[in-house]
Amino acid sequence: MSAEENSGKEQLQSIADINRTIHAPARLMILAFLSVVESADFTFLMNQTGLTRGNLSSHLQKLEEAGYINIEKEFVDRVPRTLIRLTENGRSAIQSYRDTMRLVVEQLLM
Repeated sequence: MSAEENSGKEQLQSIADINRTIHAPARLMILAFLSVVESADFTFLMNQTGLTRGNLSSHLQKLEEAGYINIEKEFVDRVPRTLIRLTENGRSAIQSYRDTMRLVVEQLLM
């Protein structure tokens, strides 16, 4: 393999390194909102993202399984409330995702 082919292969590798859990548009929106607040409740996220209850629940479950968010259920005046917080692992994953995306743009789209 020539040096040019090897360089092209290395550049394409950055695409393969994209975190697919975060890269899904709905999950990226959720994480973007959570990255600028201490916590958000389910209804706020649903309204901000435009996702349905079921769709939001599904994406939150995937993010929780990945360890990127923490979901806490509580009652406020007998009304259930679900609070979602970004974990330290989630913050780190977003930073890594951003760095990978920056690399992809710099290497392939310039």
